Amino acid sequence: MKLEMICTGEEVLAGQIVDTNAAWFANALMEKGIECQRRITVGDRLEDLVAVFKERSTEADIIMVNGGLGPTSDDLSTEAMASAMGVSLVENKEWRNKLEAWFTKNGRVMAASNLKQALLPEGAVMIDNPVGTACGFAVKFNRAWLFFTPGVPFEFKRMVTDQFIPFVEDRFPLSEPVSVKKLLTLGNGESALADKLEVISLPEGITLGYRSYMPYIEIKLFARGQLAIDSIPRITERVEEILGNGVVAEDITTLDQEIHNRLVNSGLTLSVAESCTGGMITSGLVAFAGSSAYLHQGLVTYSNEAKVKVLGVNPHTLDDHGAVSIATVEEMVKGARGILDSDFALATSGIAGPEGGSDEKPVGTVAIALATKSGVYSQMLKLPSRSRALVRTLSTAVAYDMLRRELLGEAVIVDYASFSRFSK
Repeated sequence: MKLEMICTGEEVLAGQIVDTNAAWFANALMEKGIECQRRITVGDRLEDLVAVFKERSTEADIIMVNGGLGPTSDDLSTEAMASAMGVSLVENKEWRNKLEAWFTKNGRVMAASNLKQALLPEGAVMIDNPVGTACGFAVKFNRAWLFFTPGVPFEFKRMVTDQFIPFVEDRFPLSEPVSVKKLLTLGNGESALADKLEVISLPEGITLGYRSYMPYIEIKLFARGQLAIDSIPRITERVEEILGNGVVAEDITTLDQEIHNRLVNSGLTLSVAESCTGGMITSGLVAFAGSSAYLHQGLVTYSNEAKVKVLGVNPHTLDDHGAVSIATVEEMVKGARGILDSDFALATSGIAGPEGGSDEKPVGTVAIALATKSGVYSQMLKLPSRSRALVRTLSTAVAYDMLRRELLGEAVIVDYASFSRFSK
């Protein structure tokens, strides 16, 4: 089966928005053992859409078309597909009734332009959209099935999960079982990982892939066939043996999710005090439902005055050592933990840049501390030649990793391959 994706929209083509749908789609399909072999982005021009539908429909078996199903004049996917097929647009009465019922239920008057969303190419199969006003549809044209979805991310993702994947699996069953193992890494570059892992002799049916989304790089072991699937634990063990501290989680995409999973039903509690990370640690955890079960508070104590008045940092500590120091971050983390007697606390203070550094403490210097009921762990990182955003995201990830290691009973302070620590 040859799967392709066509993404539509002038704002996507021009780079005004980042196409997160495409990345999510490819990853979601890969986890089902289905590889996307080509992706094309097309603007909101009728002739270009018609041309790409005609061209790719002779090459692919199934094509996901994302976007262009809205009620406005620049939403042209439906019209373009009808034109490519040489058929008329026909009102789908089922979807018109759903549209009218939706607007009535929500106490709103339906604009005449919304009726456009009930028009489908003659012969198309309507695809339900349970969370929006634009239905999807599927048509068989030349060699391919083209499956159309709206571009709104939460609508698109719901339809891929509920509608598209079953549609594909029904028509193009996989000839052999597949499995994907994901290892989350921190502190290594992609090329460095590839160099380290090239010594592994992969059995037939297993491929090794990398996905970079800083500060993480995800390693994927993709196995086709039962023999390959059976070898995944052995290959995983070998990867972890080679990378050591570089592997920080399995089968999840971020460390905030790992921390949430470990704390949410544990009965343990956490407080956070942030300076340079500006709420990133707390925000990452709050993104998950149920975080109130363990998260006591998140304080952004950006100024020295806030560190003193809110967290109880001694002014002399700031005078003697500076805001970015082991001494200061240790007092910050003790103060944060002590407010509600949390089981754990995390604190950060650093120079994210692009200005503010010195010879002694250059941009990219970050102090991070973890407090437990029995003591405090702290370290000062050197993260040079990195953007402000990356300094902050790396600091957040290391803070999570310190807590993760404590929860697992491992050494809290470890070395990472691509950045170093100041000696205390």
